[in-house]
Formats: sequence, C-alpha cells, structure tokens
Amino acid sequence: MTLEQEFLESLQRYFKEERNTAHLVLHQLHEIGKPLLLRGEVQDALVRLCESDDSCLADTPLERVLETVQEAVIENDWLYFALRTRVGHWGYLQINSIMMTAEEIPVSEFLYIKERLVNGSQDSADHILEIDLEPFLRGFPKMQETRSIGRGVEFLNRRLSSQQFDERGKGNLLLLDFLRVHRYREQTLMLNDVVEDVQTLRSALRQATEILSAVPAETPWNESAARLRILGFEPGWGKNAGRTLAYMELLLDILEAPSPSSLERFLENIPMIFSIAILSPHGWFGQSDVLGRPDTGGQVVYILDQVRALERAMHSSLLEQGLNIDPQIMVVTRLIPEAEGTTCDQRLESIAGTRNASILRVPFLDKDGQVVPQWLSRFEIWPYLERFSHEVERELLVELGSWPDFIIGNYSDGNLVASLLSQRLGVTQCNIAHALEKTKYLYSDLYWRENEERYHFSCQFTADLIAMNTADFIITSTYQEIAGTSDSVGQYEAHGAYTLPGLYRVVHGIDVFDPKFNIVSPGADEDIYFPYSESDRRLTHYDEDINDLLYGADGGDKRGVLFDTGKPLLFTIARMDKIKNITGLVECYGACPELRAEANLVVVAGFIDPARSSNEEEYEQIQRMHQLMDEYQLDGQVRWLGMYLDKSFAGELYRFIADSRGAFVQPALFEAFGLTVIEAMSTGLPTFATRFGGPLEIIENDVSGFHINPNHGAETAQRIADFLIR
Repeated sequence: MTLEQEFLESLQRYFKEERNTAHLVLHQLHEIGKPLLLRGEVQDALVRLCESDDSCLADTPLERVLETVQEAVIENDWLYFALRTRVGHWGYLQINSIMMTAEEIPVSEFLYIKERLVNGSQDSADHILEIDLEPFLRGFPKMQETRSIGRGVEFLNRRLSSQQFDERGKGNLLLLDFLRVHRYREQTLMLNDVVEDVQTLRSALRQATEILSAVPAETPWNESAARLRILGFEPGWGKNAGRTLAYMELLLDILEAPSPSSLERFLENIPMIFSIAILSPHGWFGQSDVLGRPDTGGQVVYILDQVRALERAMHSSLLEQGLNIDPQIMVVTRLIPEAEGTTCDQRLESIAGTRNASILRVPFLDKDGQVVPQWLSRFEIWPYLERFSHEVERELLVELGSWPDFIIGNYSDGNLVASLLSQRLGVTQCNIAHALEKTKYLYSDLYWRENEERYHFSCQFTADLIAMNTADFIITSTYQEIAGTSDSVGQYEAHGAYTLPGLYRVVHGIDVFDPKFNIVSPGADEDIYFPYSESDRRLTHYDEDINDLLYGADGGDKRGVLFDTGKPLLFTIARMDKIKNITGLVECYGACPELRAEANLVVVAGFIDPARSSNEEEYEQIQRMHQLMDEYQLDGQVRWLGMYLDKSFAGELYRFIADSRGAFVQPALFEAFGLTVIEAMSTGLPTFATRFGGPLEIIENDVSGFHINPNHGAETAQRIADFLIR
C-alpha cells in the first residue's frame, strides 16, 4: 500500500462534509458511459463539470484524486482508480458512489477488476499466474529521486566510491580483485599474480611511479614493461610513461580517498571490451536499398552509426591503453534468402566506414530445420528466436574466435535473443528497446486476445518483461522513454503493473528507479545533415535529380504531380505503419483549405503499388493513402514517393525543402525518439513533430520547433498553415 493514510482520511472527511458535490463528480464519470476511462477522459469530465465554477473542486482531496488518476474502471456503483502520485509511484483506490466510501486496494485487486471487466464475472480465487519481480531486487541499490532516473552508471559510481570510503578495506580488496581478472584471450592485462593484496598493490604503485617519473612522458610502454612486470603490472595501463603514470597516480588517489568522479575516470579506462555482438533480427538489415521497407527504418541507421562510433571509440581507447588490438563488432541479424535485390541474403557483409565491423546474417530455421526463405513481420518471428539464438552462438564463435565481451540487444526480439545468449555465455547484456509496443496500442495488454492473431502481443510483452529484467543495462534515448512526464506515463513505467487476462498478471514488472537505466541520446551525422545555409558544402550535383523527384512525371513509384511549383513544400518521411500516422497527416492536409493554399505536401513512405507490400498493416495504409488521394483530389498538391532514399541524397533533400521555405512534419501517434526530427532540425528545416514521445524532449516548443497533437488533425493543419502564412 502506497497512499498516505492522512490523505485517505481527508478524502473520507470530504465525502462526509461535501457529499452532494462529491456525488455529482462521480455521477459525471458514470455518465460518460464507458467502463474504462483514460486520464484525458477524466480530465475532460472535470473541465466540463467546473466550466461555470472554476473553484468547484479546488484544493480538495477529490481534486487530487482526479489530477493524479491515470486510469479508471467503472463497475456498477464502484469506481476504481489507478493513481500516479508522482513519477514511478502508484496507488490504487476504490470508491463506492452510493455509500461514499474510499479505500486503498492492492495492485493485484485493481488488475483483477480489469480482468473481470474483460472476461465477465469470475471468481477472484481463479488461478492465474501472478508475477512479482520486486523480491529479486531487494538488497540491490536503488535510486530515490526522479531526477536521478536514467543516470544509473553515475549513481552506481557514487555508491561504489561511498562503500569504498565506508568500508575501505573491503572496497579496496574488491577493486584489487577486479583488476586481476582482465585478459585478452591468453594475454594477462593490468595485474599479474605478483600483486597478492592491497598493501602490495600500494607498494608496487609507488615504485612504478618512481620508475615512470624518471623517463620522458613519451617513452613507450614497451621500454618500461620488463621492470613494471616484475612489480606486477601488465599492459593496459597506458601507451606511454606519461599516461601510465597519471593512471597509476589516479589509482593511488582512489585507494587513499575515493570520489565518484575519480572512480568513473579510472573504470572507464580499464580495457574490458574487445568484441561486441549487436542483435537486431527483424526487418531488412542492410546498408542500402532497405530503408522504408516493412519493419525497417531509423533503427538501421541508428545501429550502423552506433557501430562506426563504437569502433572508433574502442580503437582509440585501446591505443591509449597501449594495446595493439583491433576491436571486433558483429551486427547479428536474420539472413533472408528471398532478398529482393538487397544484400540480406549475404552471410557476412563488411560495414562501410569501419576497419573490422561486419553484418553477420543467420537464417531462421523452421521446426524441421529448414531455412525460412521469405521475409517475416516482426510480429511473426517469435517461434524462431530461441533456435536462432543457438545458431547465432555457434556463428559468433566461428567469426570472433571466442565469446563476445558485450552483447547489445535492439528491439524486443533482439533483446530476447541477447538475454538468451547472455544467460548461457555469462556475458554482460545491454538492451535498447527503441520502442515498446505495449504503449503504442491502446489497451493492447488488456485486450491481447483480440490482437493475438495479427500482432502476437502475448509473445512480445512476455519477451519484453524477460529482457528488461535480465539486462545489466538498458539504454534509452530520452528520460520520458523511461518515466514519462508529470502528466504522462513512460514506456518502461507502463510495464510496472499490467495484466494479460487469462494468461498472467504482473504486479511488479520493472522499476524505473533501477540504476540499470541510462540515457544516451543519439544524434544525426553532421557530415550529412548540415544546415542548408552552408552553401559551400551543398551537394549541388543532386539538384537535377531532386527536381525530377519532386516535380517530374508520376507513375511507377511516384503518385501526384505538383501543379504550383512555387509553393513551399511540407515534407514527411517514414515507414508506412499505422503508428507513424502518415495517412493521418495526408487526411488533415486534405481537409484544410488554408494549408492546401499555402503549401504542397511531399510524402516518402511505403510503396505506391500495394501488391508490392508483404506486410498486412502496410498494405492497409497504402490502400488508405490511395483512398485519401482520391477523396480529397490531392494529385495536384501531394507528391507521394514510394521509394528508399540514400542518406546523402536525403540530407540534400531536407536542405532543398528548406530552400523552398517549407517545413518538416513528423505526425506519429507515438515516437520513441525521432531520428528524422533530429535530421530535419540539423539542416535548419522548421520542424513540427508529435508531442507523444521523444520529440517532446528534442523540441522546445515555439523555440526550436513545434509540438503537434496527431489526434487533433484540424488543429495541427491550422497550426502549420498559420506558420506558413506568418
């Protein structure tokens, strides 16, 4: 129970003293006529109730209930509320509107009531698997302040340095043991067996600093290696005497009086990771001709850019540590024999712009051990993943010569495979969800059965629960991805308690205060996405191709010919998924005469011919696009391009749109991060983006861009029109 007793008592007193007003409010919620209410619906009801009297509930306990409610269930005379009293803190309340009584209930009971709503009457004693993972976290350090969420490594460094100071002997011994374990294959690094205890380490460090102080700072490690090895030191301390001396002095300071900053500087320079496996099974993973295909978008760009940056950082770090080792990175994805002209049927593909990184493709095998030849939707791949993880294990051993030092999962499927590999190999695991489906589809957990045939949410939500709890680290792009805002629930926070009626209920799934959460925001490639005003860097050789792309004849992979070529261009680019809401943007454009008068619309998404799509959801969205084009007679004002754009070409296209005095629109119903938003803003293109998800943090509204509500199409269209008129 989490609600304060004082609050519950004050609410009960309010019901007694202001019974008529309180009953009117509860009656208003009953009058909505829906058994399930979301926060927005409760808030709207409150606004309607208080239209004539702004102070009708001001500063009352009932106002606090309605201001913190995230979800309500109405069943006969009973109202049940899920209250989010602050980020990551929830309580559950039941109110009887006849007796006017209020009582806190446990989360399991609230979930049971939701299950009863879906399944009809059932005995509360009916057996259903109930999952509570909180006991497994007891004794593990956890943050308390909401501002600390997403800063897990920083928090753990503070805790570790504090423990070293409070339990100096124990903390220093742990550090010594940690330094002894490092190896690269058969090569011992950092410390050898000569250093037996902390006192020996201190003595060896003092002698080593005297040796290193007596030679020029540029002296290579090899020239001092023999003398240092006798003291117990192996390679990994630095490439020369100066760096090694500074690093050893830092360790002496830590042994004397540790601080979070010094401990962090020391740990981040220890050679620990020489090979990384990055898992991303679904979609069409390749370096060209794949973007815009089903299940294939920004995550491919993100991962490839991540690989290049990781390799550069690892190579630079290893050189600084004095190790002549080439790091290895393998992006592991699915091999698709029916590759449709892409490289997705190639087992091994070197990644451009890297020294030693590759894409390793491993096929899915069916129950008879036969290779699955065709592309599969991300919703259809779950039966293949466990066997896939075993195949990946063997293939990685062949390519790397050993197990990877670090495993990174991407998306729900990649995170599940990463969990399976990590548990079997004993390797540190990091998850990057990109987007969690449960928060994309309204009531997708509660009504999972209705969606099971198409989306297989039971598999996905279970995989997410497993992966986020087995991960050592979870990387997110934004704070709101973890914990939302004061008014909205974060993607991970939404996995704290939920139910799949008839399958299982989760009373404690994940804790957003867990230090495994760390925020690392990606960015756009500055060599590709630079401001349109930097004319000397512009790729002018693309001008003719861009003009033809935007204003040429239609047919094939193009629909619509822009009649008025002098108008500004609105631009959007995304997969043709329902959640990306491309058709929603086209509809609000078509329905707004003011916006149509001010600008043309350019859409890069999906295919023009629905027969080319092998994805049911994409197929439906393509059909909807054609319907809207016909309904609003948009062929003279909308240019729809069903194609994939090269990154450098796309960068110049953003700048071309900016030249036309146009704007970029990202209309997704929900966007975990929003890489295209970063790309557009980097080129200087005015940007309108969804207020649901990452763009809420990327854009400072009315300063660096504009937030839009994709659920309010007319308002969105008018806002863009007003901007263009201004």
